[in-house]
Amino acid sequence: MKRVAAIDCGTNSIRLLVADADPATGELKDLDRRMQIVRLGQGVDRTGRLAPEALERTFAACREYAAVIKGLGAEQVRFVATSASRDAENREDFVNGVVGILGVEPEVITGDQEAEFSYTGATKELSGRTDLAQPFLVVDIGGGSTEFVLGDGSVRAARSVDVGCVRMTERHLLHEGAISDPPTAGQISAIKADVAAALDRAEETVPLREAATLVGLAGSVTTVAAIALGLESYDSEAIHHSRLSLAQVREITGRLLSSTHAERAAIPVMHPGRVDVIAAGALVLLSIMERTGAGEVVVSEHDILDGIAWSIAG
Repeated sequence: MKRVAAIDCGTNSIRLLVADADPATGELKDLDRRMQIVRLGQGVDRTGRLAPEALERTFAACREYAAVIKGLGAEQVRFVATSASRDAENREDFVNGVVGILGVEPEVITGDQEAEFSYTGATKELSGRTDLAQPFLVVDIGGGSTEFVLGDGSVRAARSVDVGCVRMTERHLLHEGAISDPPTAGQISAIKADVAAALDRAEETVPLREAATLVGLAGSVTTVAAIALGLESYDSEAIHHSRLSLAQVREITGRLLSSTHAERAAIPVMHPGRVDVIAAGALVLLSIMERTGAGEVVVSEHDILDGIAWSIAG
């Protein structure tokens, strides 16, 4: 067993996993798994820079995570930074801050690397399932980007495109500094057009329609799953490996797109940091299902974070 700590810092959230990994058995035993919405990517699409307040929110979370890692005695730490810090002009401020707090340099990985980690994390425990046909198409809908990975035991093709729940919200649902509540038909059409163009780009590399099983990752997908399951509070075990039909995703997306901020905030399982971005995230998921012809999506709570942990454990 090797005790490892993995940190995934995305556009919207920063997450920590401390786990004992056993490469011989393929078992990853969670000791601590947590997430904070820090919105690191706030305004990056517009300004090209990480905002000072977004950096401070992220550094505050890093300080909390450093204490957890020290308390549990992780032997090795890997910090992976994704879309927002790839795009920002002032990413050195981010790098220097993280090194000062955690003692490790964040690796600003490429979209393709991000996709491979996501695939490993999501499929390591699915590969032996007889009820799920391969190839798997793993779709990781983040805040700033979405990763597509097709594989059947190993990765066949991967592509990252700049479409995510935060980026689509900031690009299309902001009007005079406020989120449209609810979005107009024109705004929804603009998101659909952006996502369709991104799917066209993804299909240049990844044959999306060859997938036998669609596996969905990250907060937009798990939140839609929690709503579909009618959960009163977030239940990771209930959500993990649940299956959502196309009809369910279509109905929930429609409901979210026609709701007000207050109505979305009143959904029991809604994280406060997702209230404004969940409608765009659900629409990205629906668009992917419609493009690929998937009748359902298998929801996974294991994703890039687990893939990062396995990359340390060997």
